[in-house]
Amino acid sequence: MLDPKVFKAYDVRGIYPDQLDEAGAHAIGRAYVEEFEPRRIAVGRDMRLSSSSMADAVMRGAAEAGANVLDLGLVGTEMTYFAVGELELDGGIEVTASHNPKEYTGMKIVRRGALPVGGDSGLLEIRTRALGDLGEAKGGGSIREEDIWPQYVERVLSFVDVEAVKPMRVVIDAANGMAGLMLPPVLERLPVDAVRCYFEPDGSFPNHEPNPLLPENREFIVRKTLDENADLGVAFDGDADRCFFVDDTGEFVPGDFVTALLAESVLEKDPHSRIIYDVRASWAVPETIERAGGIPLVNRVGHAFIKHRMRQEDASFGGEVSGHYYFRDFSQADSGVVPFLLMLELISKSGRKLSELLAPYRERYFITGELNTPVSDVAVKLQELKERFAGEGTVSHLDGLSVDAEDWHMNVRPSNTEPLLRLNLEARTPELMERKRDEALAVIRS
Repeated sequence: MLDPKVFKAYDVRGIYPDQLDEAGAHAIGRAYVEEFEPRRIAVGRDMRLSSSSMADAVMRGAAEAGANVLDLGLVGTEMTYFAVGELELDGGIEVTASHNPKEYTGMKIVRRGALPVGGDSGLLEIRTRALGDLGEAKGGGSIREEDIWPQYVERVLSFVDVEAVKPMRVVIDAANGMAGLMLPPVLERLPVDAVRCYFEPDGSFPNHEPNPLLPENREFIVRKTLDENADLGVAFDGDADRCFFVDDTGEFVPGDFVTALLAESVLEKDPHSRIIYDVRASWAVPETIERAGGIPLVNRVGHAFIKHRMRQEDASFGGEVSGHYYFRDFSQADSGVVPFLLMLELISKSGRKLSELLAPYRERYFITGELNTPVSDVAVKLQELKERFAGEGTVSHLDGLSVDAEDWHMNVRPSNTEPLLRLNLEARTPELMERKRDEALAVIRS
């Protein structure tokens, strides 16, 4: 089964087996190799119940098309990216549906250098081939197992001074996802007292969905961090390429504040470097980067765009509000484990609590977070917003509509997958933030 709708803007994702099954995975593996003609690729998989048979099918298809496949086994998405960069492979596929509910399957596909294959970089061509008549396979490929773990563990630990990390209590919610496998070999090298929650990889997600962006999935980590009197809480998504933080007071830390903190940390080690952030982000990000001597570069949302810009600018770090953090020295790819380690080091070196490090941001920057509204006509609404607010500040169309005024700014962008608008707004005072938010929502929801 291969429903054309499983090919999304950045990856492949659909319900197993109704929209995508092993036959579909086999066709995608073959089509990928026939389209890009890679000689050597890596294939990894997450802990979903369907991932083992789906990965086998992808590898078979790729080998039949002539590629030599390195089977990485059960690994997080970032480990597949790392393998492609580190072993100088021609591409890779991670069989995962990331943070989606248990009935989903999917794939994240990359080319040489761990560059993503998306809607405008080859995924539509793969779709056309996979749905067409593939005919006789060329053959000549192979499949062999590859152990990337030792190199991966060394690389993520190389981002911090392990000696500088102080003993602290950390609650970790792996959500029965890949973090439960990836963190233990890293944690055994650190002096932290880790309260390990849901570390058993289980694709039926018996405790909660592996999507910490949804408030209901964060309730556990917030409560547990407080109950354990921990220094911080960390929640990972299903394939562990994103991590989310809760401070010592149980308050969730928005992704833009995390980006600002991590940027400072990166700039200490790599002064004056370029750092990418997305159009939704708080002013906290560019203002912190400039204060720390770096060069802030704003970019449109989405890992394909951020990774491309990282290379273009030779940026040392990139951060997205959605919890994706990218590192030049990690195959210019995103990692969930590296930010976790940087945060431990940052708290240790500062000698202060995370809530204390965040206080200056919380006192100066008032953000709405992302507010989503279904609309019947995206283009019409964006035009209405432009007409309403254009007189108040500078307008740009880097990604959706952005308005930058002196004491407030906003970005409104359409979803890639459904007819809705996403509003992110910030102001210098809580009162102004609430007023501008209500004004913008009134236009969007009218």
